[in-house]
Amino acid sequence: MTEATDGAREAQWLKWRSVADLYHAFFTGLILTVVTRRGTADAAEFVFRVFRRQQQERFLPGLEKLGLSHLPPAVAAAQYHYLSNWIGGVHVEYMYETDRKAWIRYPPPRWIWRGTAICGVPGEVSRAMLRGWHANNGVALGNLKLGFVCTKQSVDGQDGLEGYYCEYDHPLEIDARLKFARHLEAPLFDFAGAPALPVASWPKPRLEKAYRNYAMEYVRTAAPVMVQVFGPEDAGYLLHLTGRLIGMQYFDEIARSFGADRGSAREFAVFLHTLLEAQDDTAGIDDSGGVFEIRQQSWKLMADVGDYHPACAKVLEGLFEGLAAGCGRHIPVYLKPATGGQPPFVWSIG
Repeated sequence: MTEATDGAREAQWLKWRSVADLYHAFFTGLILTVVTRRGTADAAEFVFRVFRRQQQERFLPGLEKLGLSHLPPAVAAAQYHYLSNWIGGVHVEYMYETDRKAWIRYPPPRWIWRGTAICGVPGEVSRAMLRGWHANNGVALGNLKLGFVCTKQSVDGQDGLEGYYCEYDHPLEIDARLKFARHLEAPLFDFAGAPALPVASWPKPRLEKAYRNYAMEYVRTAAPVMVQVFGPEDAGYLLHLTGRLIGMQYFDEIARSFGADRGSAREFAVFLHTLLEAQDDTAGIDDSGGVFEIRQQSWKLMADVGDYHPACAKVLEGLFEGLAAGCGRHIPVYLKPATGGQPPFVWSIG
């Protein structure tokens, strides 16, 4: 492989990582928007629905993809969380104890509550994540004896989120599938004893794309859940507001990886086209007397979402408006009406 080819691939991977950072920030920001605008109970319900939906869609196929289906249930569940989160760039540890007890630990800094965001996350919201996913792995595996015991939560001031999967001698009632044992502490992590991905089937290009997709998947799940839980009007407002705030905050960071800078409508049109390509969407630019139109032919993020609603497009409207504000003052971005709220989307800039 030539030096030029290597450089092009590294540049592509850098763009993918910036897309991951943008959608990661959007998802964390969306949870905080719900906490501050609707309250802790609504935020907990939203987070529960997001993680339960992801668990139902991703857990069993993920076990197959990672080659874990043959393992005992507790071990398989813990190793799944270790490997799948590692792919997404999440700090996580795995500790085997027995075939019926295996630990996972998310040490600081927590990926999902990036930076100062952790200060705005109530404990109830973090517990909702565990109820949505970890407590339901036994059900997904058809083993009602498998539960999750949480021993620490970062948002409660403890030094990480940790707990263990345990296979009991009896089936667990719904309320017993997630327990808390704050008096216990996870064993120390030994990297040498942790599972690893097979290099042959997980080469660098696949890992880089999976890293990007990991963060994007949260938004793919969250947007339709937001509409179903809060209704199109309220959901659209919350999605749009979050996107605008995150776009304004993250333009400079994303632009650096794109080789872009602040400027006028022209510079932003080029930036937006690059962003769409970096998230695997087909788009073209037309220039008509200083007014630019970007015709977005696809929105891969929401492709094949069975309960997609046009309000989900508020994710893009908010993000693009915020990014435009970060690029320069008074750069208007409008989404022209689209039939049925589906691509192609036509964005007018300037």
